[in-house]
Amino acid sequence: MPLPPPPTKRGARLAHEAVDSTARRRTRSPVTATAENELENQPADASARPVKANTAPARAAGNTPRRSSPATRARKPAEQPRPVSEPALLRAQPAASGAPHHPVSPAQRTRKAKTNGPKRLFVLDTNVLLHDPVALFRFEEHDIYLPMIVLEELDGHKKGMTEVARNGRQTSRLLDALAGVKGADMVHGLALDSTGHSEATGKLYFQTAPLDVTMPAALPQGKADNQILGVVAALQKLHAKENAAQDPDHREVVLVSKDINMRVKARALGLAAEDYESDKTLEDGDLLYPGTLQLPPDFWTRQSKTVESWQSGSHTYYRISGPIVPQLQINEFVYFESPGEPSLYARVTEIRDKTAVLKTLKDFTHLKNGVWGVTARNREQNFALNVLMDPEVDFVTLAGTAGTGKTLLALASGLTQVLDDRRYTEIIMTRATVSVGEDIGFLPGTEEEKMGPWMGALDDNLEFLAKGDAGGAGEWGRAATNELIRSRIKIKSMNFMRGRTFLNKWIIIDEAQNLTPKQMKTLITRAGPGTKIICMGNLAQIDTPYLTEGSSGLTYAVDRFKGWPHGGHITLARGERSRLADFASEVL
Repeated sequence: MPLPPPPTKRGARLAHEAVDSTARRRTRSPVTATAENELENQPADASARPVKANTAPARAAGNTPRRSSPATRARKPAEQPRPVSEPALLRAQPAASGAPHHPVSPAQRTRKAKTNGPKRLFVLDTNVLLHDPVALFRFEEHDIYLPMIVLEELDGHKKGMTEVARNGRQTSRLLDALAGVKGADMVHGLALDSTGHSEATGKLYFQTAPLDVTMPAALPQGKADNQILGVVAALQKLHAKENAAQDPDHREVVLVSKDINMRVKARALGLAAEDYESDKTLEDGDLLYPGTLQLPPDFWTRQSKTVESWQSGSHTYYRISGPIVPQLQINEFVYFESPGEPSLYARVTEIRDKTAVLKTLKDFTHLKNGVWGVTARNREQNFALNVLMDPEVDFVTLAGTAGTGKTLLALASGLTQVLDDRRYTEIIMTRATVSVGEDIGFLPGTEEEKMGPWMGALDDNLEFLAKGDAGGAGEWGRAATNELIRSRIKIKSMNFMRGRTFLNKWIIIDEAQNLTPKQMKTLITRAGPGTKIICMGNLAQIDTPYLTEGSSGLTYAVDRFKGWPHGGHITLARGERSRLADFASEVL
């Protein structure tokens, strides 16, 4: 077998691509071998690049670069990348197709791989920086350009106590830190990694000189959006491929904006525009962790010889192995249902090497195990009650459509553990006050009286629970029960949560799909010793502007807490409200 090419200098490492291409050369056709020889004769910095160059067009046509995972943060020496020509791409494709396939971990499935193609120039809209101040450092090796009008708009949004104003002030501080680095040159670009953000290796450019902007007469020149579009058009003309002889560093210019109309206008003018997607936890809502897993039909057949079981109290434990173990998460619920065979409903309590331990569940579908008179009506509700009643679980997220019983299960479990078990002192309930339609103005009264109209779901479920608990006690008994329940339930506003610490509280956060990841972090970090937090929401009913299923705080919490030994998540799939509500959810 021929030897790989020698290193170009002392102490240089041999590239893996050179070894792989040499090892595969014996099985290639003469045409392919000639192409590989041409690649090997290139300089060292460019010879390693064409092996993965076939991913460059996909990146150019894709979305905004995402923050890379730790496995993909290996950087090359800081040098100007060279544009890959089309013949090189064609020659590199056979070599790339024969490369070994490396499986992608679940943590990396939502992240895009870093490419080795030419750098791109991203022009950021103001709304991107007001949405995420650290967006400056989310573009990996690519460069960023800020028009002067963007700085003017940032200055106009810096006053106030809103989330937008805070983000504007933080962006201004980050820009000042980058410009204040010793030796910084705004004309030739500011190094984005100069303040400690090593994941960003590109440069930040400001509009320091007037540009030749020619826009259609139909677009008003005084509007800020149109001025940004003019800057993008001028930069695209400046870096066009026709000017490659005068400007060898030509590259693609892309506008990044959260404004849909802005992106539509840019594409109508022939400009490249993309949405900012680094804030999304998941690219697709269907990829959300469900919290449950159905075991395969041949599960017991495969595990018959290796399974271990033992009894501890009222629960049975199973130690399993096999290919299903890597798919499991701690506190994930698994079930086995097959005609003619006994069913299994269990929770994953331990994962060690290639084995996992399953613990059978308490049957809350039976009347003797009712929680404040409430029993589970389906499989998912049984899973939810098991994790809600477990004192070792401190954080629970419940997702599902309307009528699946999220609020009822959370309230019933809370009342049982507050009034009967005395495990918690009181129930605190809050929610995001985002209206469906027009606001009706300011509400009078105290904090709880102002939150009263938003707590219709609480009143409906308390009426049901009090009716079932009082039984035949009559009117006086129901009144006493309602008074007792009301005394242990506090309604709080989310606006006054900052700085507080809750001890031994049962906290219910309703309508959590309308929260941002930052708001979700603020609420969860209020938990003190002995406090349990339950977040509930329906991702199909997001009313907050600029929030989607992928960027919602509920999605963020579910994705970050999966696999934690003291957290649990269940997606309730079946509605139990009424046949009318179920049919309306399907057809409307």
